[in-house]
Amino acid sequence: MIATDHERVVEALRPFNVPVVMTRADHPSGTDRIAEVAEGSDADIIVNVQGDEPLIDPGTIDATIQPLLDDPDLQMSTACNLITKPELITDPNCVKVVCDARGRALYFSRSPIPYIRDAADRAAVPPCYWQHVGLYVYRREFILRYAKMPQTPLEKLEKLEQLRVLENGLSLAVVETEYDSIGVDSPEDLERVRKLIEGKSSC
Repeated sequence: MIATDHERVVEALRPFNVPVVMTRADHPSGTDRIAEVAEGSDADIIVNVQGDEPLIDPGTIDATIQPLLDDPDLQMSTACNLITKPELITDPNCVKVVCDARGRALYFSRSPIPYIRDAADRAAVPPCYWQHVGLYVYRREFILRYAKMPQTPLEKLEKLEQLRVLENGLSLAVVETEYDSIGVDSPEDLERVRKLIEGKSSC
């Protein structure tokens, strides 16, 4: 189902006969909005595909769900892909993530992370920048608990809702995928995605 707080979205979707849920307009993040919908659901696992990822690969969704199926103690997961376009490293619309050896997120940032200090290392190190994909998977009881947590300082500064999880000392699994994320963060991105969709439709 689609969760929105805007009547224009509802009207745009009406011809397609898809389930739409109107939510409050005061949610500080998409995860908080999904939590409102989750209150009325009996699903054990909630998948949040963000609206700015219209071309997301279904296989990436399956892969991001899998860690919660494998580990009953894990409460939340997301995905990332290796950045191969240098211009994305410094693009604040491209959120970067660094993880520990277990594949758990250490930090997300709109800035380039990690910072490579020495010039010699910049040429020698293998690709090390990972782009966060706008996809979250949660256990229902966790997302309801998340929505009751106050926004955290880093979350407010970076405008990244997943930092609320890390700042509260909680674990967030990050699945490496080959999906080349094409997020819609600007009018130019929207036009690019429209052309890609039109190209697929004409095949």
